[in-house]
Amino acid sequence: MVHNASVDALVVTLALACTTGPYPLANHDSQSDKSMAQQITIGIGDKAFAATLSDTPTAAAFTKLLPLSITMTELNRNEKFARLSTNVPVRASTPASIRTGDLMLYGSNTLVLFYKSFHTTYSYTVIGRIDEPAGLEVALGTGDVDVVFALDKERH
Repeated sequence: MVHNASVDALVVTLALACTTGPYPLANHDSQSDKSMAQQITIGIGDKAFAATLSDTPTAAAFTKLLPLSITMTELNRNEKFARLSTNVPVRASTPASIRTGDLMLYGSNTLVLFYKSFHTTYSYTVIGRIDEPAGLEVALGTGDVDVVFALDKERH
């Protein structure tokens, strides 16, 4: 019985330390974060996917290229890529994994849209992410595909 009381006391102490310590937990409201971020629409055939861009120089430079209609090439059965007409600023890092719907830059001018999740050792610069990527793989198909990236003026 003493052991259980000690464990209970420890749990309460740790819980209090986590919530009242010198570093309070951040109040992270994803809805307000999303409303402050740049929104775009990615059109593939008759499908449209809403995406949120990162608040970075890379994403800002990308928006200056919009609207952009581009043919994206199939690669590795998990991504489509296309070369941009100009270089944009980069801050590459190696993510632990790629998620379906990630929009990234490889090098300084290769736009990559991932339609499958996987682990990677390559470095990319994040541009943004499709908000709800369900159906993306089907929309992109198995070969090269025409994709339209446009500012989403209705979502600001």
